[in-house]
Amino acid sequence: MSEAQVEIVEREFGELALNMGPQHPSTHGVLRLVLHLSGETVLKAQPVIGYLHRGVEKLSEHLAYDQLAPVYERDDYLSPTANSNAYVLAVEKLGTIEVPRRARWLRALACEWQRVASHLVWLGTLGLDLGGALGGGTTLYMYCFREREKILDWLEALTGTRFHTNFNIAGGVRYDVDAETIARSSALADGIAAALPELWAMSGGNPIFQERTRAVGTITRDLALGVGVTGPTLRASGIAFDVRTATPYDAYGELPVVPVTRTAGDAEARFQVRFDEIQASLALVKHIAEGLPAGPVFSRKPIKNPKATKVPKGEAYAAVESPRGELGFHIVSDGTAKPYRLKINAPSFKNLQVVPHILPGGLLADVVATLGSLDPVLGDVDR
Repeated sequence: MSEAQVEIVEREFGELALNMGPQHPSTHGVLRLVLHLSGETVLKAQPVIGYLHRGVEKLSEHLAYDQLAPVYERDDYLSPTANSNAYVLAVEKLGTIEVPRRARWLRALACEWQRVASHLVWLGTLGLDLGGALGGGTTLYMYCFREREKILDWLEALTGTRFHTNFNIAGGVRYDVDAETIARSSALADGIAAALPELWAMSGGNPIFQERTRAVGTITRDLALGVGVTGPTLRASGIAFDVRTATPYDAYGELPVVPVTRTAGDAEARFQVRFDEIQASLALVKHIAEGLPAGPVFSRKPIKNPKATKVPKGEAYAAVESPRGELGFHIVSDGTAKPYRLKINAPSFKNLQVVPHILPGGLLADVVATLGSLDPVLGDVDR
């Protein structure tokens, strides 16, 4: 190479500030990451959020209790039923509203199906994040969405809609289920369980996938506790905290839930936790179908006035184990038909706080693998 050619080859890039997002496909929504790079090594990472903010917590002060459940289903748009479930639990706690046993089991059934559906979206999009090494990742993505479509079909049979189901209401659930739909649920669980080895072969069983995720984005146990991450991200660092067993709600006190954990704390461990949780949720779905109790699904009279529900003065917090972790609602009531104040404890917001701690020292190519393994939903972050 001549001396002139050497001069035009930039061997040392120096420090570079790089904006990744808020329109980048691998940020899973409108997340902006400000990355400081030395060559391809990340020196500093700063997440910038707020691009999707729609002020839903403030909006809550202007809508009646019975109008709000479907509004929250839009926050974490990959698990809408979990959102409305956490909200109605807080309203029921504040108003001491009973929920029939059959309704509590049906809520758990819908939430476990949403957990499987959400984890399938996460796995498919992680394949796209890892990209070319997995043959583009498109095959894994399409196979995951093939299975997810079947779940949305079942939710449509249960509620009339495929996505924002408006299933949970204070005092029970809006729709009952017939024996045919329950039998279809069990058959669907068997079918998806049979497809899992195929998905594993394209992801966890793939040596390239292992290379791209192992020892990448490691969250130590102390860091996980210090930052306050939750859900599969927390359990992949060896901490067996799961709201379903720590503070059982709905029917979970009667169901055989065992938190799935790993200890490595890296992207591969977070993948393994979620993959095993798919299998565990499918087993729970079959358990619920076999033991679903008879009885009513709603403890109150039909609601004809949107301002019919009033709760006493006071405050209450209730949480569920959403696919991304602890999702809670804190409501302050002044005794009227609308919340005086409402605050959402969003798991994606907490999990994203770990980004500045785990990206520095890694490579730019590992940023998308690390971020994808955290499974953030920006609607859940920004609210």
